[in-house]
Amino acid sequence: MTPIFRFDGIYTPVVTPFTEDGEVHWDALADLVEHLLDHGVHGLISGGSTGENYAQTVPERIEIARFTHQRLKGRRPFVVGTGAMLTDDSVALAQAAREMKADAILLASPPYAVPTDRENALNALAIDRAANLPVMLYNYPGRTGTMMGEEFLDRVGRSRNFCGIKESSGDINRVHMLARDYPHIQLGCGMDDQALEFFAWGAPFWVCGGSNFLPAEHVALYKACIVEGNFAKGRRIMSAMLPLMRVLEQGGKFVQTIKHGVTMNGIDCSVVRRPLKALNKDDKRELEQVVRVLKRTIAAIEAEG
Repeated sequence: MTPIFRFDGIYTPVVTPFTEDGEVHWDALADLVEHLLDHGVHGLISGGSTGENYAQTVPERIEIARFTHQRLKGRRPFVVGTGAMLTDDSVALAQAAREMKADAILLASPPYAVPTDRENALNALAIDRAANLPVMLYNYPGRTGTMMGEEFLDRVGRSRNFCGIKESSGDINRVHMLARDYPHIQLGCGMDDQALEFFAWGAPFWVCGGSNFLPAEHVALYKACIVEGNFAKGRRIMSAMLPLMRVLEQGGKFVQTIKHGVTMNGIDCSVVRRPLKALNKDDKRELEQVVRVLKRTIAAIEAEG
């Protein structure tokens, strides 16, 4: 079965810049959208956990999505995140995505409830009906407590809209299973330190938070592996990126680290909403050092052709 929509390339789950008083910094968000487009990312996602959706109301999330979509002006595919604890909230986000003519929705399991595969599938199908758009599933049991198992995948497969999955379980056996048994659902990397393995198993897209501030470098890995089929070059780029991935994942400071990376590029994203706090000086210094080495190394690899 041919997917109704192709997810190809680097999809950036866009961070949400805030002012010092905690309001959305619209000018900074507009600048970030242009920066990402200028540096070659292939699609944008609004309302993911990297965008701090858990710290926003549904009306805020819809307003941010509409603004981002308007700034994009159709230049890249646009995906609206619908993840929420309440099904009604997810449905409202899905309906808003349909009304603004988004290209797709990102659909995660509801956190904390821990539904069965059957319950989770029925919930997903209700959200799908509200949007009637292509769906990128988001399997992240570390955040939701729920694995999208085979019964779930079989049930949602009754709708052709389910055409991609961002796989963030960290279980490489899931990558094998999805690639082998569910080829009609496009496999997408959701575990940054496994990007090379995902590409080797045919994944055509990568949803990566770090592309908020290192878009060209993430695109370089995608191009080496998928466009050029040069996995020797891909391994060198991946090796250069691994120190960044260790920094991003250490100590539960993923969002703060990414937002400081964006700030390093001259777009103010220094503020995070509670309960998170911004990075301390030592964390900032470590990120800055890692980024300097990474950019220099990947630029040298790219210069070799």
